[in-house]
Amino acid sequence: MQAAPRKKNPPLVTGISPKEGPPGTRVTIRGENLGTSTKDVISVMICGVECVMSTEWKTSSKLIARTGPGKGKGDIIVKTQSSGQGSSNVGFRGYFVQTGPLQESAVWVSETQWVPPTMERSSMSTPLVIAQVDDPLGLSDEGNQGKFPEDELLELFPEGSGDTSLENFTPTWFLLENHHGTGFDDLKAGLAYLKRKSDQRSEGPKAFVKTNLNTIMECQHVLADVHCKLMADNTDTNNSSITDDLEKLLQSFYFFSRTQNKTNIKSDKSGYLHVCISDANKCADSLFQDVLGRKDSADATRNALHVLHRFKFLFYLPLNIERNIKKGDYDIVINDFARAKSLFGDTDVQVFKKMLDEVERRIKDFQDVLHDKLLLLPSNLSEQKRLIRFLVELEYAGDPAWDCLNNQQQWLIDLLMDYKTKYLEDGLYTTAEEIRVPTTQRHLFVKPGKQGSLTRSPDQTPAGWRFKTPQKVLYIEELTDIMAESFPDLWKLGHAYFSGTLIETNEKDKKIDTTKHSTFKKMTGEVVSLFSNLSRAVFMPESIESLPSKQREPFGDWSKSKHEMPPSWLPHCARYIRSCVSTLSSLDLPSDAQDVLSDLSYDMRTHCMVVLLKQAVSDIESLHSHEAWNVEVDDVNGGTTQLPVLFENIVNETVQHLHELVTLHGTKEAEIFSQRTVQKEVNYLCTSLLSAFTKCLQELAYDGDKFSPKEEDDDISEAEEVVPPLDKRLIIMLSNCNHVLNTVIYRVIENLEKHKYPETNKVFTEASKSFKQLDEKLFSAYIEEKSNPVVGPLEQNLYSGKYDFKQFVKPTGVRSYLKFALMGIIQVHAEVFSISPVLLSRVLCQVVENLTSELSRLFHCVHNFSNNGGLQARLEMLAFNDAIEIYKTESSSQHIQDVLNRLPSLRSEDRGLLEELLNKFKSNMKFQLMCFHSDSLVN
Repeated sequence: MQAAPRKKNPPLVTGISPKEGPPGTRVTIRGENLGTSTKDVISVMICGVECVMSTEWKTSSKLIARTGPGKGKGDIIVKTQSSGQGSSNVGFRGYFVQTGPLQESAVWVSETQWVPPTMERSSMSTPLVIAQVDDPLGLSDEGNQGKFPEDELLELFPEGSGDTSLENFTPTWFLLENHHGTGFDDLKAGLAYLKRKSDQRSEGPKAFVKTNLNTIMECQHVLADVHCKLMADNTDTNNSSITDDLEKLLQSFYFFSRTQNKTNIKSDKSGYLHVCISDANKCADSLFQDVLGRKDSADATRNALHVLHRFKFLFYLPLNIERNIKKGDYDIVINDFARAKSLFGDTDVQVFKKMLDEVERRIKDFQDVLHDKLLLLPSNLSEQKRLIRFLVELEYAGDPAWDCLNNQQQWLIDLLMDYKTKYLEDGLYTTAEEIRVPTTQRHLFVKPGKQGSLTRSPDQTPAGWRFKTPQKVLYIEELTDIMAESFPDLWKLGHAYFSGTLIETNEKDKKIDTTKHSTFKKMTGEVVSLFSNLSRAVFMPESIESLPSKQREPFGDWSKSKHEMPPSWLPHCARYIRSCVSTLSSLDLPSDAQDVLSDLSYDMRTHCMVVLLKQAVSDIESLHSHEAWNVEVDDVNGGTTQLPVLFENIVNETVQHLHELVTLHGTKEAEIFSQRTVQKEVNYLCTSLLSAFTKCLQELAYDGDKFSPKEEDDDISEAEEVVPPLDKRLIIMLSNCNHVLNTVIYRVIENLEKHKYPETNKVFTEASKSFKQLDEKLFSAYIEEKSNPVVGPLEQNLYSGKYDFKQFVKPTGVRSYLKFALMGIIQVHAEVFSISPVLLSRVLCQVVENLTSELSRLFHCVHNFSNNGGLQARLEMLAFNDAIEIYKTESSSQHIQDVLNRLPSLRSEDRGLLEELLNKFKSNMKFQLMCFHSDSLVN
């Protein structure tokens, strides 16, 4: 069983515009379910009057109709075949307007009533009569605060009106509308004023009669005498009437004429009477010819004046057109012209045709003025649409919108090329007066700040600051501003032209020329490509090298420019270009133009990243000039100078800057690391960025004296003391390298991963390898520098005083050579501890290993030991072993054991002496060896 069809909701009227008007008012009805087509709408009732014959169906929610002769406020009821009769939430108020005798009208207007012209409700037109209607009560409305609600007046007086010229005039309405804030005393005074005016009008005829009473009485007596004569015509004593006397007079005139003309006279009375009347008429004409001529001339003049007055709209139209054009009231000119064509377009009256030709001639001149103004650029979009609408309404020959599009595209291309020529070929920086400064606000773009050459001092004026801006930067600013300002207007105007929204027309059969649509796409593509190539020629000339030389030539060769741009200005230019591309991309451009803009933005971001990374590499390599050799020690990182902090700051600031400028991308921008070539280049530059610090550290370690900071003091010796000697430079740079390798590099890699840099593990591996190589190199150099003073004199001091292990007397203590070696180790310990305590174990273990190796070599060179010589050697090796116990390595322990194994066996009687001498050594060297014991506690 099939379900019953669902019934549609009845029509519902929710809005009407305008809400009141006279019969024939064109109203727009809005609502719901207002029919599916024109045939579906079967009834439209407005104020109880059927208006379906004038109704035009637009959509199911919009109708357009003209009101009928309805009076008062009523509902709007729509009835359709599909949904039935509907309802209304709004109402319409109809009223009648009386037309005065001096107002233009297409129909005859009765002159029996006169309505002031100010009561006319009409559309915008040339004002012909302006009259000022005074208040009937003679009161001012200055005391009224606000206007009394008209809806309330309609509810109180449904059939009334406050118009004194209408039949349904209601005094209460008038008082509420015009004097609801007037006091009672003032209203009494107004009533007295109204009475005086009424008395004056009623006393006017009486005063006239009183003044001319004698004349009126004489006229009355004359009329009475004439009346008596006429009444006595039939009662004359001779029984003759006035007609008989007239016949006798005509007979006498006839005989007189016959005697003069000597003609035969017929005897019939009709001929006789006809001749008499004709002769009398001729005589009268001769007597009154001048009077009648003046009367005809007056009638002709009166008729001409009547025509001029009745059709003065047409006769005054040429003058009104000129006046309204000067005032800029173009809408009035167009409305008046359309009105004149509708009223007099088909006339056969020559004077009307002549005046209409004059009007059309002036309209033609007006069309030319509008067309010239349309082609005058720059101009905003709303003004262009307004001028195009005027030209279309005036039926301009041609297509003004297409002419505007072609003209604006060519103007934009010429403007871009002119700016290129201006900035490329002119001298030093161009002044603001020589080239127009676009009106686009630039608060979204931030000038570079941290470079001293890029910031304004407080005493610099904006004009002076502009002169210091590089020429390329000024050019890019102007280029992007022009595109951001002018190109959207071109695209929006073209889109409105092809979508049919540029001019609202009822011509449904009007089709869009598709060939022009493809031509317009090519026009916009040319402008976008030109903008892209001009921008590339400034910063990325290699990206357009694939073009033929003749095609590259118009874009300019900026490599020959005399004014180079510092790299620090590049982010500023990139922001301008990306902002402009973002503005243009939001216009929903064709795919070809969108691809050109996307490629430009991506290549500019990539170029900016490469340049900034290379600049950061250069900045890191030149950090040696900022080294002040001030070592700060902490328990975690040891001693470091400011270089690792500066290095980390440069890297992090560069990464953060690139993140804000490059890696962050808009909705229509590609991800910067989406291409493999970019990934490889970024990985290489990041590796170079981190490894560049090793070069700086190496130069400071080995050639630090060449980069000594210049002091303002003239004392050269004090300036030289700022840079430490080689061994101290080595340990300082070794500590910096160790800190970077163990701490800084991990934080830097973490920051890169946070900003989604690709393959950071490879960057970490390569950078760590570079720092480890530098660490080994600096460590070896430092060990060599500190071991030589300790190991070098060891052999000479061992045999000082011609000592011989074969003929040695009984030992009395540890000899000086060993104490000297230990003091050398203590000196190394003090230096390393003061700079980087974390390196103590590593450095001293290597120094001890070198020293034990040298001792092992020296003792292996002794072939024979006496008992006392062996005891002396054993005492010294055991004392040395106890002193450097915490710094022994497996290798150093083996060297010491090899020496002890080579010595003669210890006799039992010598054990006590050996123990005594060892304790004596420890007691004497207690304070010196205390540093080693503190290290053991720390470790």
